[in-house]
Amino acid sequence: MNDPCHIPSVLMSVDDALSLLLSKALPVDEIEHVETASALGRVLAQPQTSTLDIPPAATSAMDGYAVAHRDLHAGTETRLRVSQRIPAGGTGWPLERHTAARIFTGALLPAGADTVIMQEHCHAEGGTVSIPPGTKAGRNVRRMGEDIAAGSEILTAGIKLRPQDMGLAASVGLARLPVYRKLRVAMLCTGDELATPGTPLAPGKIYNANRYTLIGLLQSMNCEIIDFGIVPDNLTATRTMLSSAARQADVVVSSGGVSVGDEDHVKAAAEELGHIELWRIALKPGKPLAFGAIGETPFFGLPGNPVSVFVTFFLFARPFILRRQGITDVLPQTIAVQADFDWPKAGPRREYLRARLTSADDGAITRATLFHHQGSAALSSVSWAQGLVCIPEGKTVQRGQMVNFTSFAELLT
Repeated sequence: MNDPCHIPSVLMSVDDALSLLLSKALPVDEIEHVETASALGRVLAQPQTSTLDIPPAATSAMDGYAVAHRDLHAGTETRLRVSQRIPAGGTGWPLERHTAARIFTGALLPAGADTVIMQEHCHAEGGTVSIPPGTKAGRNVRRMGEDIAAGSEILTAGIKLRPQDMGLAASVGLARLPVYRKLRVAMLCTGDELATPGTPLAPGKIYNANRYTLIGLLQSMNCEIIDFGIVPDNLTATRTMLSSAARQADVVVSSGGVSVGDEDHVKAAAEELGHIELWRIALKPGKPLAFGAIGETPFFGLPGNPVSVFVTFFLFARPFILRRQGITDVLPQTIAVQADFDWPKAGPRREYLRARLTSADDGAITRATLFHHQGSAALSSVSWAQGLVCIPEGKTVQRGQMVNFTSFAELLT
């Protein structure tokens, strides 16, 4: 948008809103080096290459006997003297002609050997071993550099490091890894009606579920959380809290106060302190979603309804935060499943329905079943569901049709 203060009067599409958000998501540029053992969930800042061949030399893939294939008889059993024993981590000596080496998984092949026969296929007796015919040359041998070649890239920049990535880095001797510093996210919840769990619930009050939902979502993304708690429903307090949050964080996320009610002050305060670029999206649940900046700090004003908070964070705030963390692949993956429901009314907004997956007895067809109540205040629907079914704008669904499903499992990866 050319004018950052201009808010369109029509609803913006989900795709256009996401495109706008990601265009504003600049990754943090501070890099720190952490021990590989402490790198889980961190975002790799620079590609990593191996200085080693893995395996560093030809090794045995099995417990068995290492031989020179040329010493084996083509059509009959071959009996060879066992001339040495090579455990993993040990080194042998060049293999004598017409002998076998007892060898274990991961041990280096002795010079002259090119084939390993599994011990289950051999018969050892009195210092000799009998090897059946039909063994192919090169069987059960891991070649030098077969897994990783020296100089090859093993980890790409912009990935969130997983346990297997940590293991891969360690396998080539990387004791420390360059990662982006953790993103600082300030969060606050607005509403005079909010109470803290563990305190008595006065008449007219509700417990603040959104705070805990947001904390869990941000923890799953390995963010550094700055929790400003509950903000009263008045413009001065809202403005003060947003200003303080923006000074301390890389991103500010609030819930509630972005609609058009007399007690909704977040949008007005954000406009005084900065600007709003996005407000209303053709989305259900979650139409009122504010995005802009407080000073130079990006700001998300999420709706107040618990389901809307979860859905809008999952669809919009999460990809934005991931991109700011330095992650390249930020959009949730969808799969096609069969609708086990009817959705007969076409709506003007894209709808995201809370659903679970079930499979046919033969496992051939995966079906999506909806929660019985799809209201934006029914937080139990999100807890029950495994993900979201997307119903495009202006579309209906009949049972048996294919629909797109996005799993919540991505929140933990």
